[in-house]
Amino acid sequence: MTEVRTYPQHRFRRPPGAAELLLVRHGESIPARDDQSFPLVDGQGDPELDPRGHEQAERVADRLEHEDISAIYVTTLQRTAQTAAPLAARLGITPRVEPELREVHLGEWEGTFRKHVAEGHPIAQQMYTQGRWDVIPGAEPAGAFAERVRAAITGIAAAHRDEAVVVVSHGGTIGQILALATDSRPFAFIGSDNGAISHLVVTDERWILRRFNDTAHLSLAFTTTPEPPT
Repeated sequence: MTEVRTYPQHRFRRPPGAAELLLVRHGESIPARDDQSFPLVDGQGDPELDPRGHEQAERVADRLEHEDISAIYVTTLQRTAQTAAPLAARLGITPRVEPELREVHLGEWEGTFRKHVAEGHPIAQQMYTQGRWDVIPGAEPAGAFAERVRAAITGIAAAHRDEAVVVVSHGGTIGQILALATDSRPFAFIGSDNGAISHLVVTDERWILRRFNDTAHLSLAFTTTPEPPT
């Protein structure tokens, strides 16, 4: 009798020499206020995490502490370092700072971006319609933002072949990374939740998106964390 051959469905395996990047959006930061501005770092708003953001950071650590993580990257802005801190402590890893993965620079709207968006400013509407941050006066040009982000991810991947790393970054930056990976509309992936995990595999030939906005680890935090005092 002729032996019957079977062909199971393909299971993804990290290609040899590739790097796996777990992209974590920082936890929720403190609210913006009319009566005071956020401190600035290199001209960019630098709010700290609020209590909900710290809880999200703990949930990220719960989710990732058993993964085989070789390094943790953060940006120059404190909300990423604070988000990475619980996981770094559990793994005994000192986070590395990658300045080029900081958030897009919002020009004249640094510190007031949330207010303008909440109030439906015409330029905010234009920004979403065109998928460009640089309709904001003085904001970082789209091409420059894309190139600095591309260079940073390429450099991290080259330094961590056959390894997995955690990169704690920002909503706009993660959106840009995934737009580059998928050749999509620039704003297709800017909706990442605070504390969400996206998964990117980087080879010399291509960037492979495996997961976007994974929030399974956050559901309990959202239902049990009390609202901060007003």
